[in-house]
Amino acid sequence: MNYRLSQHVELMERQGDYLLVSRSPLSILRLNSSLKDLISNGQDGLIAPVSLAEQDILEQLSAKGFVERVHESTSCTRLEMPTVSIIIPVKDRADELGRCLESLASVDYPNGLCQLIVVDDGSSDASPDVARQAGAIVIPSGGTGRGPAAARNVGARIATGDILAFIDSDCTASKGWLKELIPSFADSETVAVGGRVNGMSDESVVDRYEAVMSSLSLGNRELSGSIGDDTFYLPSCNLLVRRQAFLHAGGFNDEMHVGEDVDLTWRLRDKGWTIRYLPKGDIDHEHRSTIRSFMSRRFDYGTSEGMLQRLHPDRRKQMLVPPLFALLLALCLMAPFSGGWSLLAAAVVFITDVAAVKFKLFRRGAPIATTALLAARLRALGSLVYYLSYHLSRYYIFPLLSVSLLLPKFFPVPVFVMLCAAWVDHSVRKPQLSFVSYLRIYMLEQVAYGAGVFWGCLHNRCFDNYRISLMKQSCLLQKSA
Repeated sequence: MNYRLSQHVELMERQGDYLLVSRSPLSILRLNSSLKDLISNGQDGLIAPVSLAEQDILEQLSAKGFVERVHESTSCTRLEMPTVSIIIPVKDRADELGRCLESLASVDYPNGLCQLIVVDDGSSDASPDVARQAGAIVIPSGGTGRGPAAARNVGARIATGDILAFIDSDCTASKGWLKELIPSFADSETVAVGGRVNGMSDESVVDRYEAVMSSLSLGNRELSGSIGDDTFYLPSCNLLVRRQAFLHAGGFNDEMHVGEDVDLTWRLRDKGWTIRYLPKGDIDHEHRSTIRSFMSRRFDYGTSEGMLQRLHPDRRKQMLVPPLFALLLALCLMAPFSGGWSLLAAAVVFITDVAAVKFKLFRRGAPIATTALLAARLRALGSLVYYLSYHLSRYYIFPLLSVSLLLPKFFPVPVFVMLCAAWVDHSVRKPQLSFVSYLRIYMLEQVAYGAGVFWGCLHNRCFDNYRISLMKQSCLLQKSA
């Protein structure tokens, strides 16, 4: 694996010290001599680690956003390719399954290294016949409607491939699906890899919304996670896992009909293994295309949070909140009741924050201009406002509206948080929808998902996921080990 400096990151020398400076987000890393030599040798090209220790430190820099991985174009020989068992759970989806199997027939991977398994979960249509006609091994799930998690486990138990490749019957695979994801397993610590999930259609308003807002789509940046308490996971509709690691972790939770992929990938990470997401190895997924089916699915997704929190109590949503920013936002919330004086106080707090950071950087010789620092702090404040607005919209919109009924002056707060979160997402994700159309579906999603979360928490008697872990701001100027 090779690396290079991320965009907006540069190596600087100041008074004999070498610094890595990231301007978006603002972060500065003071380098020791060995790390300086490693980074400086790669300034004009790739940074190539020559030892496991160097690769480990570059992985840490990648996690912090200072460097990014560069994947080499590999042309694996047949002898280097692992055997793969493709597992598809199905129930009453003969047409969708036929389309999926047709796409798999075109996947660029040697037939002799692929095993195709379809697990029938008690279909009353022709799904098993469609699978047999495509040459798949067809096995029953052991019941009717046991769910995709249980069906996948049944398939995994008879699989013989080194890698288990999970795809759903309402998906189609790209030609390079396996060849683009398999090379990540060259890293012995990587046990699971997920690829990009695209929408299959853009005909309806919901389709166009799902194209940018689906929880199955993890975006265009490579992500990875191992030991830690964050919530990064891989969706099961496009998931490759080492068979031995899958079996060692106990597979999917049979009892879960939603959220089973979150649970599995968190358990893999808890064992110290690494999971990765790559924005390639594409599959297309047929999303729910009507408002009713869309809201029903979002409600179902929400119900998983209670059980996930009960199964993984140490994992919860985290947010970095600088103390002065917390005070600033509290003053802004007081504005409807203060007659405006709290807004003036908030401005003073913001200027104080900028001055304090400027002094800290100046004292340590960090080369950041006042205008750049001001812009960085405004971006940080904007990000905090967005994340708080999103969290409040998703989990607390009903309590906020209830408070507004008792205190009408408070009504702008729930309106602001919903509009803020929707406007940022619409601006960043750029859906093929007007803001009004987008906002309508956005609000319905928050209502459906929030209702599902409450129902799931009530059923599991666990409401811890409503809490958020607030962390103080880490120092902008860090020192390398």
